[in-house]
Amino acid sequence: MLAEHRAVAPLRVFLVLLFGILVVFETMSLPGQFAHMAKESPDLAYLRWPATAVTVFWVICVQVVIVATWKLLTMVKHDRIFSQGALAWVDAIVWAIAAAWVVLVGVFLYVGFRADDPGLPLLLFLLVVGVAVLGLLMVVMRALLRQATTLRTDMEAVI
Repeated sequence: MLAEHRAVAPLRVFLVLLFGILVVFETMSLPGQFAHMAKESPDLAYLRWPATAVTVFWVICVQVVIVATWKLLTMVKHDRIFSQGALAWVDAIVWAIAAAWVVLVGVFLYVGFRADDPGLPLLLFLLVVGVAVLGLLMVVMRALLRQATTLRTDMEAVI
């Protein structure tokens, strides 16, 4: 358990850094990028607000995962990770990944049916598969956490 405790502090530093960078992206960089795109390519200007909304939504999904991870790290630090409370935070991660995946599939289908070049649809397909794998991995991890929580509860009842 000592190794886990040594990893918690640096992970928290990186989570705060990542969260801060994402706030800058969702408030300044992404809206500015799509405004610039609309200005430079008037034929694509109709995509400005949908693209901004979708990308900001994805950033919010990542921020939900960061906050849930922070809460799980707190539970690890206090040796409460094998509890019912941890399952709620893992559920938040699973639902955030699922929501991002559903929107990603929509973007993939929209781009896939309109694309002239196969490059972007293939990249989006890779992302769809990758996010699906990540989501399913989290479902498996949640099942393992539930199993470990049940075993710990049973062990504490015996002792």
